[in-house]
Amino acid sequence: MEQLENTYIPRVSQYRFCQIMAEMLPKLREEIKEISMSDLKDFLESIRKHSDKIGETAMRQAQQHRTFNSEVQKQVTLSCAKPMYGRTPLHHNGLSAEAADEEEMDEEVLTAQDLVDFSPVYRCLHIYTVLGDRETFENYYRKQRKKQARLVLQPQSNMHETVEGYRKYFNQIVGFFVVEDHILHATQGLVTRAFTDELWNMALSKIIAVLRTHSSYCEDPDLVLELKNLIVIFADTLQGYGFPVNRLFDLLFEVRDQYNETLLKKWALVFRDIFEQDNYSPIPVENEEEYKAVVSRFPFHDAEIEKQQFPKKLPMSQSVPQIYSQVKEFIYASLKFSESLHRSSTEIDDMLRKSTNLLLTRTLSSCLQNLIKKPHIGLTELVQIIINTTHLEYACKYLEDFITNITNVSPETVHTTRLYGLSTFKDARHAAEGEIYTKLNQKIDEFIQLADYEWGMAESDGRASGYLMDLINFLRSTFQVFTHLPNNNKDHAAMSGKVAQTACMSACKHLSTSLMQMLLDTELKQISMGAIEQFNLDVIQCELFASSEPVPGFQGDTLQLAFIDLRQLLDLFMVWDWSTYLADYGQPTSKYLRVNPSTALALLEKMKDTSKKNNIFTQFRKNDRDKQKLIETVVKQLRSLVNGMSQHS
Repeated sequence: MEQLENTYIPRVSQYRFCQIMAEMLPKLREEIKEISMSDLKDFLESIRKHSDKIGETAMRQAQQHRTFNSEVQKQVTLSCAKPMYGRTPLHHNGLSAEAADEEEMDEEVLTAQDLVDFSPVYRCLHIYTVLGDRETFENYYRKQRKKQARLVLQPQSNMHETVEGYRKYFNQIVGFFVVEDHILHATQGLVTRAFTDELWNMALSKIIAVLRTHSSYCEDPDLVLELKNLIVIFADTLQGYGFPVNRLFDLLFEVRDQYNETLLKKWALVFRDIFEQDNYSPIPVENEEEYKAVVSRFPFHDAEIEKQQFPKKLPMSQSVPQIYSQVKEFIYASLKFSESLHRSSTEIDDMLRKSTNLLLTRTLSSCLQNLIKKPHIGLTELVQIIINTTHLEYACKYLEDFITNITNVSPETVHTTRLYGLSTFKDARHAAEGEIYTKLNQKIDEFIQLADYEWGMAESDGRASGYLMDLINFLRSTFQVFTHLPNNNKDHAAMSGKVAQTACMSACKHLSTSLMQMLLDTELKQISMGAIEQFNLDVIQCELFASSEPVPGFQGDTLQLAFIDLRQLLDLFMVWDWSTYLADYGQPTSKYLRVNPSTALALLEKMKDTSKKNNIFTQFRKNDRDKQKLIETVVKQLRSLVNGMSQHS
């Protein structure tokens, strides 16, 4: 057309039809432009449809390349050093045997131009360039591709539900950029490196935001793991085309935290089930085979128990080896994420230790604390839990070695994170001990509520109250259970003995405090001497219980001292020994050293009221009148002592 217009038509321009032809040429040019533009639009529509397939092909090739490299690396490692992992490596993104066969058959590598016909772009670019309108074409092409990029980057709302959702998303993005890379290299300046870089940076920010949001919805660790594998292949693929992908590997650290969170939730359920199914009794072993089955799963060594004849019992209950095995399973699951992240073995070691610490100090710790608070966990179960935690604490060093064997990083390395599991088991033990004391005290409170004193009785029944005898029988049988726990291990015997001693002392103190509160209750207005005598009979039973050594190991009268405040107070009233009390008050040698004047005053006030409200005729009995006067005199002296104390303080 240019030749026609510039060379031939001018020679015959005098002819009318030549003039018409010359007038038609611009229209013809526009038509050609329109047709080529229409072809380009078809091409743009076609690559939009095919970008999924283009991306899938490119990602598959990158994956095959990665698998090949890792196999070569593995052979080198095997020949040079001991293997890094303690069990068969996990083929998380390796090819199956069938895929490997397919790869051999499919030796010709498909590229973007094998899947898409790029000729409309070249043709259109050429036509617009010849017609001097290349800039219009370039602007149009870039604008359309930016629009398409935005569409490609928009995920499906339910993308996070399946791995296929993520795969399709990545395939389309890879397809888009593979096409741009081809256009960049196959055309002179239709797109520039600056343009593709700008597009990629825009895409990268959007991809990271999308993945952050969608991965946070995911509750399934297996799906998060598959997402991580896809992100790695996605990053490798685009890096192969020259796009910077560091930010994607940074994102993987966030996804790793998300993966660990989903693992922790999963293992919380695992631990809960193990605790629910445990019978909290020592593991019985009938023969050597059963014994070996337990010690192969849990590091247990005890020379005394090994000497015993079968059948025998191991001190811990069945949850201990199960928990230990599950912690190891968690470490394997956590390791799966660290593979192929281009990280050093020191960093992987650090990741494993940190995630295991979280499992112990957060997940397992919380499961143990919840277990201890469950209503069906009684005193014997709590003692078994205390024994279990000592074994798990002891096993922590074996978990340290387990991680070291996996990563080959020596624990002596300066930056190695230690496992803090010890604190988890110590805390659980303290909580279980605290719960034993609380449960005992609650039981004591239940018995105390059954107390039904007749506070105005003229004289005592001559024997201890029924509720109190029941309470003491309960305490006696409880502490027998403690001391008869199967402790064929010196440490455990010492430990449960110590817990039993503390529990016994705690119970006696709580009983003593509860009885004292009953006497001094402000709702109680009157107490007769008969009621004091009855109360004294009950306290004598408490003292007899304390002196009968319900739990071995107490020095002298340590346990009876829990009731010393009550004893001295009751003696003072029973003997009516006010002159001695007032004379010796404040002396370290006083026999009523533990009686606080305000306590004595409160109880005496209740006695005074009784005397007043007795039968009117008793007012005329001389000894009652004398006693009344004495009470009033003592009350005045006690008040001045109490006031003196408050002023002094």
